[in-house]
Amino acid sequence: MSIQPLLEYIRKHIDLSSQEESILASKVVLRKYLKGQYIVQQGDVCQYECFVLSGCTKTFYVDEEGQEHIVMFSIEDWWTSDMGSFITQTPADFNIQCLENTELVLFPYNEIESLYKEIPKLERFFRQIIERAFVTSQKRLVRSFSLSAKEQYLHFREQYPQIEQRIPQYMVASYLGITKEFLSKIKNQLIYKH
Repeated sequence: MSIQPLLEYIRKHIDLSSQEESILASKVVLRKYLKGQYIVQQGDVCQYECFVLSGCTKTFYVDEEGQEHIVMFSIEDWWTSDMGSFITQTPADFNIQCLENTELVLFPYNEIESLYKEIPKLERFFRQIIERAFVTSQKRLVRSFSLSAKEQYLHFREQYPQIEQRIPQYMVASYLGITKEFLSKIKNQLIYKH
């Protein structure tokens, strides 16, 4: 396992000197999780901002009735965390669970501030990541109000073509906020339309 994919990702946004890359490498943690393992659980305080080297995770919450609601999937070169919990160091609203064996680069909460001090441009980098995540989340909210379930599914397929093959259909349905039966119906309509 190496942080090379993370460094390549960061290079698309900011330039780091080899000394800054060494500082970064000394502050992060590389960790492997098995399929089914939790990175964070609802109610625990999220200690890490995570970059996915390989694998797939789902971020979800469980309501009072025990119903699971998926809000996000993350695969290679994506980030995952319960941002609210991580930033405020309060109990997490979400669970993050591995859907495959997963390798992550973990940015520990207690190292973030010192990373920003030692490599100030990382603060700008993370601000851009968080801004982008915020915009994505707002757009998803608008789509959930304005698009039909079919249009939302088509958008999901277009936006995340590499995810659908990797996750069970009931999880896609949960992400879209519909039943798996309704998702089957939508998929059948699309098949017969062609």
